[in-house]
Amino acid sequence: MCVSADRAEFRGTTVYAGRRDHPVHGRIEVFGYQNTAVNLASGPNAMLLHLPGRNLTPDSFVDVGRHRDVLDRMVDAVEGGGAAADGMAWMDGPVPQAHVFDHDVYTVVLADDPIAVYAALERVPPHRRPVVSPELFEFYALAFPSHTIALCCFDNRDALRAKPLLLWYEPIDPDRIVVPAIDCHTGGVPLLGSPVERDHVVIFGVDDADVADDWGRSPDHAYSAVVDWPGDLRHRLREFLPDRVVVGAVPGLDRPDLLVNGDFGIDVADLLADRGLTRLRLITP
Repeated sequence: MCVSADRAEFRGTTVYAGRRDHPVHGRIEVFGYQNTAVNLASGPNAMLLHLPGRNLTPDSFVDVGRHRDVLDRMVDAVEGGGAAADGMAWMDGPVPQAHVFDHDVYTVVLADDPIAVYAALERVPPHRRPVVSPELFEFYALAFPSHTIALCCFDNRDALRAKPLLLWYEPIDPDRIVVPAIDCHTGGVPLLGSPVERDHVVIFGVDDADVADDWGRSPDHAYSAVVDWPGDLRHRLREFLPDRVVVGAVPGLDRPDLLVNGDFGIDVADLLADRGLTRLRLITP
């Protein structure tokens, strides 16, 4: 459930998305991502995430501090602990600005246009600067023109379970939550609609104020639950985390349609009605 700039393995992926009424930022979407990465390239590598949001900056990335288990706790709440561009037309014209900054084990290049990400690669420190196919940026420019692109550069030769990425943004679609789930670990362009292996857990979250009191509390709700956050959780971090979650393993949902290369989406109305992940569906450009 990731696209890499070169050959890599990503195991044990957990992805989270939820709407949140933040006291400062208002109605936002919060996205979380964590996996174990093994770099199989001869040099630096990177993973690409296309985020369905606007106005992202380095401040959109939330520091989880020592709470490396924020996504694990969401799962545990349900499972109880069980679970070259010259001549390319798309590069013509002025180049938008990109943010380049360090976050945990990554140097992140963040922009609302793949052109800006490509142009900013020279600002990535050499020990983390990957060689990325320009065709990969062209793919994102054509397939996800309204998304923000995050290129997370790393150079960890050994398996490394990094802290979870946690960030927030203004969602593109107010009525649907979509998580990036296209897959390609070779450095090539993802083949949308092709069968892929799904080895990850998907989590969606809600606020107490948005749902009925019994949401996630009855024995019939096998996949949803109230999250018991630790008392020492920093207030600033807690403001970005959900009160209740629904969790599902893919392909554990026994849904062949979700084994096709594409993103996952769920209507906010279905999420608030606590219909589990039965309404989760494949989203392709």
